Formats: sequence, structure tokens, C-alpha cells
Amino acid sequence: MSPRASEAFLAGNDLPQRWGQRERFVILETGFGTGHNFLATWQAWRDDPARCERLVFIAVEPDPLTAGKLQQAHINSPWGILAAELTCAWPPLTPNLHSLHFEQGQVQLLLALGDLKTWLLELVAHVDAFYIGDSAWQPRMFKALARLAAPDATLATQTTSSEAREGLRTAGFGLRQAPSDITLARYAPSFTPRKAPSRMAAASSERRALIVGAGMAGCASAWALAEQGWRTAVFDRHASPAQETSGNPAGLFHGIVNAQDGTHARFNRAAALHAKRVVADAGGMAQGLLRLDAAEVSAMSATLEKLGLPADYVQAVSPAQASTLSGLALHQSAWFYPGGGWVEPARLARGWMTQAAAHTSFCGSVHVARLFRSGNTWQLLNAQEQVIDEAEVVVLANAGDALRLLGQPDWPIEPVRGQISQCDKALLPALPKLPIAGAGYLLPDVNGMALFGASSQAGDMDGAVRDDDHRHNLAQLARLVGHPIDIPLTALQGRTGWRWVAQDKLPVIGAVPDLHSPVDRPLDQPRLVPRLPGLYVFTALGSRGITWSALGARVLASLITGAPSPLEASLLDAIDPARFVSRGVRSQASRESRRTPEGD
Repeated sequence: MSPRASEAFLAGNDLPQRWGQRERFVILETGFGTGHNFLATWQAWRDDPARCERLVFIAVEPDPLTAGKLQQAHINSPWGILAAELTCAWPPLTPNLHSLHFEQGQVQLLLALGDLKTWLLELVAHVDAFYIGDSAWQPRMFKALARLAAPDATLATQTTSSEAREGLRTAGFGLRQAPSDITLARYAPSFTPRKAPSRMAAASSERRALIVGAGMAGCASAWALAEQGWRTAVFDRHASPAQETSGNPAGLFHGIVNAQDGTHARFNRAAALHAKRVVADAGGMAQGLLRLDAAEVSAMSATLEKLGLPADYVQAVSPAQASTLSGLALHQSAWFYPGGGWVEPARLARGWMTQAAAHTSFCGSVHVARLFRSGNTWQLLNAQEQVIDEAEVVVLANAGDALRLLGQPDWPIEPVRGQISQCDKALLPALPKLPIAGAGYLLPDVNGMALFGASSQAGDMDGAVRDDDHRHNLAQLARLVGHPIDIPLTALQGRTGWRWVAQDKLPVIGAVPDLHSPVDRPLDQPRLVPRLPGLYVFTALGSRGITWSALGARVLASLITGAPSPLEASLLDAIDPARFVSRGVRSQASRESRRTPEGD
């Protein structure tokens, strides 16, 4: 795309004038290519003293360039500095919605890699301006654009075909006067469909939220809302953040591979790619991770080829290759995640609070006894029924205690007790250069200690450090490294915590369902379930709190503020707390359909 064509898209959408003084402006392009239109728009934003606070550029690209080819394409770019930043941030080319942040988060690129027709149905955003390429028109595209269009959204396209013009008119776009080689339109429908309850932003006159819980989820939520210009107050029963399971000395983050590439694999991949970028900023070690697997490396490689997953996301390596990477003699094949690694969870949580410092406050040693709805606000009450604080928006990010404040909803979430073990690193023959995971895990040197584990007991609420669990962790470690481990129990230290886990092994993130609201539509889809206004939950992170927290928090912030979602619609439904309601509805409908009428 030439600079002249980029100027036509800007001018055709009345930019930069239309984004002036706006809180947020969202643009959707139907083909990213070399990124010329994005770079031209970014430069125009930088040059405009009256620019919007935040610019979000969404682009769908079915055939993305490699980082090397992208760099080559911009050797003589008029946007050289910006092009270099884009190339540096270029993601692994996995079929995901990649979220890239620039200008301290004020400019965001949401890059959807894959088929345009599929992605237009998956994007969750209110688009203010469309850049439509000449070859982008497909059946049903017009309706999809209308679904995404914000009121008075504008559109510029290089096509002048009568089919495209008529399709735009039918979808609610009014054509505007334009040069002969371009079509311009503005969205002005005669009828606007209702939005799904889960896709409606919170009503808040002050852009302020209360967050209960200062673990990984709560601190990440404060950070993500600060990115959107929201103020928060974070409350925790402990005197400082990250004191429970988030207080472990270290933890892992990485993606997963599944031959079916289903919901769980796709969400974990998106979250791991997100975590890599965020953890590196907090001083974590994103230098790779090995996950051992009993399968043959040839079968693992065939799976990667079938899924089209690139080597900078994951590689299948032989036992010899795994041994070279880790520095230990390993006896199994492994998945090598170049973007995986480890970090101290509390350090990550504190880093988020530091980044959000101008927009958040921490209130420690505070026990929230219950929630109370008063008019349009939610009140946090202490044990004496006194109001701790109140706001129109509340986020419950306090693990299992969120269920207590919600009145113990019938959600299949349970606590799983875990105990880690650690000892002086001199007690092991060697430590790996990279984290090794599988049935258990072993980390590299963590402040002079060897850290391994962890045990897993559902429903066990015993907080004591137990010798039996140390024995379990030692047995796991022996299987992991392939040789006996002889460490006396008296030399081991431990720490116990609880991971709250949903039955489907996915987090619970989103607006809380309202089970008492009248309904006038089927509830078989989570997005259609009514919601309690202004009340959100972020829990059930299980053992993947480091991997899931950053993406989960940004998803939560988008749901609250109305910003474009960094996660596609099908995955939003998969982590929505209302999924439990919809499953119950579908299960009941299935039982009724199988019921045989009595009598003849």
C-alpha cells in the first residue's frame, strides 16, 4: 500500500479531525499487508496535538509477513522509526488475535491472523472508521461490518462496484460524495439491534472501580484499567499485595499444544503470547521452557505441522535436544516454548501496581464482609456493616472468597491444595538452564535454591507443610530428571497455597450473571445471559495465574470500559461466568427433547 493510498483512507474517514479530543478511537482494516496504513495512521496521530487519548487499530491479515520480510519491506519507509518499532514487536505468526502496544499503551494494534470472513464474526469492538481494501468484499461481510460499527462510523474503500455500494446501503451505511476511484460511507441504520448483555460496557460516571483482592488477578486488573484511564482502589485482607499463592518464590508461564487445537489450547496460546511480553517488562526470565512428553518427537512434529504453529512459539525436540537446551541429561522428548519461562509472582504483581500507581491506591488489612447494592452503586461493607468504599463498578478478584461474596453461586469451581518444595541448590547434582515441566516441574537457580513441586489435592484445606507432600514432590522430581533423588526431608522447606480451579480448566472472567432478571430471549449462549450492572469477577486461575493474568485483566478491562476485546468472541464465551448458566439451559433442553410422552 502506497503512502498516497494511506492518505486516501485517512482523508476518506475525515481523519485526523474526527478523533480530536476523543477518549478512544477505533479503526478496522481488512488487510494489514506491510502495515503502511497502520504506520501512516500512527504517524498522523503522533502529529496531531488534538489527538484522541487512545488509538486502537484492528487489522485482519490472512497471509502475514515474517518479521524478516516485514523489515525488508520497510528499508526505505517514510515511517522508519515507527516501522522499526513494529518489526521489533512483531509476534509469532500463530492463528490468534495478537495485541501489540506502543506509545506507553496509548496506541494498540490488534492483529488478527487468519481468514477475514471468520475474524469479522469473532471481533468484539465498536469501530469508528473502516479501511476496506479493494479485494475484501465477501458475502455476509456487509452485515458483519454493521455489527461492528459504532454510531456514525465512517468507511472508505477502494472499490466502486455497484454490488459493494448496494451491500453497504442494505447494511445501513449511507453513501457519501467521493472521488470516482473510491467509495465513502457513513453508518446510519434505520434500526439498531440490541447488544448482548455481556458485550455492554459498565455505566460509570467517574471511571472508577473497586477491586477486591490483591493477588495476581487483582493487581493485573488495576494495571489494565489504568491503561484505559480508569482509577481503582484495591482492597486485600493482607497488609501487602501478593501474599497468598501469588507469594510463591517463583512460577512458570507457557502455552500448550493440543492436536485438536480446541478452546483450551487456543486460550492458553493467546495468554502465553501475552504473558511473554508483559513478564519480560517485569524482569522475569522469558528465555524458554521445556515441557516433557512421552510421545515420539516425529508424532509431535507432525502435530505442529498440521496446526501450522511456528517455531518461535513452540518446537518439538528430541531427548538429546532437550538435554542440550536444559543442561541436564533428559530421557524424554519435549515441547520447547521459546517464549515461556519463569518469574517471581509477587514481583510481577508489584510491577503492575507500580505501573498503575498514578491511577490506583492499595488498601491493606481490610476484610470485606459483604457486598450491598445501594441505588446505582456497590458498597463494600466490613463486619460491623460499615461502608468501606462504594463505586458503580466492583471487580471480585479474590479467588475462592469471591464466591462467598456472590452468595455461593452454583459454579463448578473448587480449591486445590498445592505444596511446593525447595532446598539449597547444592543438594542437587545440577539445576537446569531452563524450567522443566511435565508431571511436576523444576526451576533454574532461584536465589540459590532449588524449587520443585507441586502436590495437588482437591478440596484439601490443610495449610500445614507436610512431609508426605515433600515425598510426593521428590518422586515427581525423580521421574522428571530420570534418576533417583536423595535429599533428606529435614533439608526441605515448603509453602502451601490453594489454586481455585473450574471444572473445565478455564478461568472465570466477566460480568456476573443476574439470575433474577426477566428474560425475553434464550439463554443458551453465555453472552445473552442478563448481568448484574457493574459487578465483575476474575477468578479460577488455577495453576496458570502467571500465564493468564495479563490477558485476563485486559479482557476484563475491555468488558468494563467498552474497549475492543483482545480476545475473540468464542473465547470470551468460553471464560464467561455465564457459561455455567448456559450449560444448564442446554442440558435441560437436551433432557426435555429426549423425554418420551406418557401413554399411547
